[in-house]
Amino acid sequence: MNTASVVEPGGDCPRRSCDREQRRAVTAYIRRFKELQTKAEAVLNAKFVDFTDDEDIPHYKVPSDAYKEWATGVLNLLHRTFGESSIHYKNFFDHYQGFKGWVSNFQDSYGIFRAAREDYEGGYLFNIRTLAKAEVLSDALIQAKALLASGYKDPACILARVSLESTLKDLAGRYGVAEGKLDRMNADLTKLGAYNMAKQKQITAWAEIGNKAAHGDWSQYTTQDAEAMVNGVEALVADLT
Repeated sequence: MNTASVVEPGGDCPRRSCDREQRRAVTAYIRRFKELQTKAEAVLNAKFVDFTDDEDIPHYKVPSDAYKEWATGVLNLLHRTFGESSIHYKNFFDHYQGFKGWVSNFQDSYGIFRAAREDYEGGYLFNIRTLAKAEVLSDALIQAKALLASGYKDPACILARVSLESTLKDLAGRYGVAEGKLDRMNADLTKLGAYNMAKQKQITAWAEIGNKAAHGDWSQYTTQDAEAMVNGVEALVADLT
């Protein structure tokens, strides 16, 4: 089988192109946070007096339709950037459900939004690049499993090999290890305690299968070897990213 056209994670783009796509995605999220910030200010500026109490103190509300439009956009963004299980999403959703129209209700929601924006742009809760790459790697491994299911073990192993190396490069960045050949990164990461020697040996074995696939030595490993490699790399990516 001709494997020259097999691409790196992302399915239809080489690594540099995928990295550009990831950077564009992050830039788009940051831009969306800014847009929703502007909309939040517009919602607050549209506040109106609902009633004045006996002490002549006005009580303000914000337009319900404007709030719901803004809040729906925020929920969608928080879902994409942090996930439904995050504290940011859960807190905002709870306040959205409890919204009664008062300015104080809006300000509570606005505070959660601002905290989420600061955490995202500051990178305090996660590494944006790693998160973006994890999604790309997941897509690549899904493709690898589909290829296996169709009887194409060789390109499946190449995709898994690329995913494996990309995962180690991200991990190397976190541990301050210089990017280089897979074997060197694997050894250095083991020395630093990123994982144990058993996992190091397994990674070496998977890398060898991937190399054989890339070099056309397709008779040197079986379909069962390929399945074990793809499943193993999938579990490793989920564990380390």
